[in-house]
Amino acid sequence: QVQLVESGGGLVQPGGSLRLSCTVSGLNLDYSDIGWFRQAPGKEREGIACSTDYDNKYYADSVKDRFTVSRDNAKSTVYLQMNRLKPEDTAVYYCATRSSICSDVGRRVDVFRGYWGQGTQVTVSS
Repeated sequence: QVQLVESGGGLVQPGGSLRLSCTVSGLNLDYSDIGWFRQAPGKEREGIACSTDYDNKYYADSVKDRFTVSRDNAKSTVYLQMNRLKPEDTAVYYCATRSSICSDVGRRVDVFRGYWGQGTQVTVSS
């Protein structure tokens, strides 16, 4: 079956960096769009970045120019490089896949269609 597993979260100081990984199994990443989402305490989940099967990339305004999504299809892994982190970036970060998932970038989502990972916690604090 399709599985997505996030890793790389942790505690980082403001201004620092982290790289999240999303390793997928049960599907061919060559033909899959992968989205990154986050959910802060008390808030809805929001789409923040996406990588298409053609390696087009999309970003929410809140992370543009700070976060970069990339993929290594040979390793079945999609990355989210997060730089210049801010306390408001604190959230649980998820990766997910389904057809047209990149349309969720910049939007709040409350229906979780497709396949989702279990999430990884990112805390930005001094």
